Amino acid sequence: MRYLVPSLDEQERHTAEIDVEKSRFLAWLCHAPTPAAFENLLLAARAAHPNASHHCSAFIAGPPGEQNLIGFSDDGEPGGTAGRPMFQVLEGSGIGQVGCVVIRYFGGTKLGTGGLARAYAQAVAKGLEALPTHEVVERDAYLLQVDFSAEAEVRNWLHENDIAILDVEYAARGAALTIGWPRDQALDLSPLENRLKQTVECRRLPPQT
Repeated sequence: MRYLVPSLDEQERHTAEIDVEKSRFLAWLCHAPTPAAFENLLLAARAAHPNASHHCSAFIAGPPGEQNLIGFSDDGEPGGTAGRPMFQVLEGSGIGQVGCVVIRYFGGTKLGTGGLARAYAQAVAKGLEALPTHEVVERDAYLLQVDFSAEAEVRNWLHENDIAILDVEYAARGAALTIGWPRDQALDLSPLENRLKQTVECRRLPPQT
C-alpha cells in the first residue's frame, strides 16, 4: 500500500487558523505514526493555549482506512460537533499517520451544532491545504543471497527499481541482502536473474514485532 503522510519531524507541527463569528479556530497538525505521537501534540496544544475554550482532536495512527488506531474528541463541545467532523476530514484526505488538534477561543456568538461542525471541519481542511507530505510505501522483507561477484549488479538493479536495501551481511558464501519489497507488487526477480544469468536465492523474512 502506498499513501501520503505528513512530512513533519517529531515534535514539529503545521498550523492554520480561521475565524468564524469572532471565534478563533487554530488547527495544529502532526505526523502521528502512533497514538503516543498524537498525544504529544495534544499536550503541547493544551500547554501553549491553557485559556482556550476547547482543545478538540482527531487522529489516524496508521494508513488511510485504519479502523483501530484512530480517535476523536469533542472536549466539551456538544456531542458530534467537533471530533467526528474533524476525523471525517482527515479520513477523506487520504493521508495516513496524521493527527490534528483544533484550539477554539470562543468569540461570544454561539454557532449552533451545524455551525460548530462546519467550523471544526473547515479548520482541519485549512490545515491540510498546505500540509507538507511524502509518500510511504509499505514493504515486506526478503533475504537475497548473492555471490560477491554479483553484488554490485544486484545493488544497481535494486536501486533502478526503487527496492530498498535494509541490511547486508557478508559470509564466506557471499552477500546476504535484506530488501524491502513493495507490498502492492508481486515479487518478481526474473528480470534480475535474466540480467545475472543465474538464479537468485530468496526467502521471505517474518514480520518484525
